[in-house]
Amino acid sequence: MNLNIKTMSELLEKIDKNRVPQHIAIIMDGNGRWAKNKGMERSEGHRAGHDSLHVVLEAAANAGVKYLTVYAFSTENWNRPQAEVDALMELISIAVRIDTQNLINRGVRLKTIGDLSRLPQSARDSLNYCMKQTEHGERVTLILALNYSSRWELTKAMQDIAHETVNGELKPEDIDAETVNRHLATADYPEPDLLIRTGGEQRISNFLLWQISYSELYFCDTYWPDFGENELYKAIIEFQSRERRFGKTSAQVQEEIHIINK
Repeated sequence: MNLNIKTMSELLEKIDKNRVPQHIAIIMDGNGRWAKNKGMERSEGHRAGHDSLHVVLEAAANAGVKYLTVYAFSTENWNRPQAEVDALMELISIAVRIDTQNLINRGVRLKTIGDLSRLPQSARDSLNYCMKQTEHGERVTLILALNYSSRWELTKAMQDIAHETVNGELKPEDIDAETVNRHLATADYPEPDLLIRTGGEQRISNFLLWQISYSELYFCDTYWPDFGENELYKAIIEFQSRERRFGKTSAQVQEEIHIINK
């Protein structure tokens, strides 16, 4: 036990506090396979994944991360076995309400992105209650992507922009990238600096496609229920080892860093 705490502390100390990713997005993959490997129902994997989220959220806040967006339920997940979908909806309904006081105590603000209208009323009520109760949290913002997909988000943004154009509120020639940004579900948040996917798969799965244009991508084999503080800190340390150029040359980036550090 002491060894794990020491290892976690050592990893946290290796993180450059001046270069912590402001916003981390996570595709929490592997719950079902984790449960199957243990001879358990898939729903048990999702419950274990819920526990892991709390651990990672606290670790992210301790590292100085300000926004954590997690892919909790995609629009495509409705195609999963009905029993699994029902279990997930029940987990959302119950867990979010139970977690509310804990989130308040930890300075967490809860937000959501996605079309919540298809979720059961009990789930929507729990989410709305928690978001209202935690609205003053300033330590870290947890954003749950629920019934979300990038294709849904971008389609809705295009529809909203089209309506404004038809109504004469916006000229077609004035539509630019910032126009699209303003109409996205994530309009109030910075773009992710780092995208993490657990579970061994190396794909984006229709998640934040517009927003991760310049995000660093980090894939690991660890199933989400086993992804804890150490795994998160390793991902942040890897992120800090990379050079983010945003279309510029390495020489330009190094010159800018040199000027800043003068």
